[in-house]
Amino acid sequence: MLACAAACADEPQDKPRAAAGAERQAVMVTATRDPVDKSYRKMLRGMDLFEEMRSLAPEASLRYKLLPRQRDTKMDGIVLEIVGDSDRIPVPLAADRTFSLERRQQALDEDASVRPNRKAGGLTWRTEIRTPGLPPNTRRLGDLRLECHVGMEADLVSNVHPIAGLVPNPVLRRLGFCNSSEGLYYFFSERPLFSVTMVAGARREILSVDALYAGAISDPLSETDLSYCDCQVLLDRTYFMPLGDRSWPDDTLIEFEFMDDANDRQG
Repeated sequence: MLACAAACADEPQDKPRAAAGAERQAVMVTATRDPVDKSYRKMLRGMDLFEEMRSLAPEASLRYKLLPRQRDTKMDGIVLEIVGDSDRIPVPLAADRTFSLERRQQALDEDASVRPNRKAGGLTWRTEIRTPGLPPNTRRLGDLRLECHVGMEADLVSNVHPIAGLVPNPVLRRLGFCNSSEGLYYFFSERPLFSVTMVAGARREILSVDALYAGAISDPLSETDLSYCDCQVLLDRTYFMPLGDRSWPDDTLIEFEFMDDANDRQG
C-alpha cells in the first residue's frame, strides 16, 4: 500500500504566514480549535489546471467536495469560509456538500485557507468533475482522470503520513502519478459498492475486487494504515481506476452496482 500512502499524503505547509496583528486575532477568536483546512492558493491552482486540461472532460464542470473521515464527524451544519489575515469570506455549501470558490486577490495575497468548522482529521476533500447527461449510476473515465490531476494539484487529500509526506502531491502529479497504471488514487462512490464495470463500445470489463475497497480484501489495512487513509470510514465506497491505461478512452463509462441494489435483487 506504499503507492497509496504516497497518494494520500499532504504536502508540507507553504511558507509560514506573516505574524498576525490585532485584526487577525479578532478574526480568529471564534474559529474551531485545530481546524481542518486547505490552502486557498493551491485550490486555485487546481482550478487553473482544470481549465488547462479540459480536453479530458470538455463538457464537465468542477466543484470541490467534503467527505467524512471519522465515524463521529457530523456532516450536517458545516460552515465553510475562506480565512485570511484580514477577512473571512463565507463559501456556500450545497446539499451534497460540494462548493466552488471565487477568486479573491486579497485572499490569494494573504495565503488564505479554506476552512470548515470541523477539526483536523475529521474530513477529507475531493474534486467533483461530472459531465452532464450521463445515465444514472455511471461516471465518465475522462472526468475521473481529471479529478485525479486537479485533486493532486490542489493537494486535497487530508491525512499526513510521515514517510509518504516526503513527496508532495503536486510533485507526484507532475511525475506522472495520474498517468500511471500503478497510481492508486482513491475515488469514492455515493453508496457502498458491489461491483464496478468499465464499458467502451462493445468492450466490457468488470473491475477486479482488488480495485474495490482500497484493495483491503487481498491486502488488509492495519489500524495504523487506515488512520492515515482518506478511506478510513469510506472503505466500502472506495475504488481505483486504471487511469493510465489509454486503451480505455476518456468517454469510457463506469457503471456502478451498489450493495443495496444487489440485496434487493437477491431478496
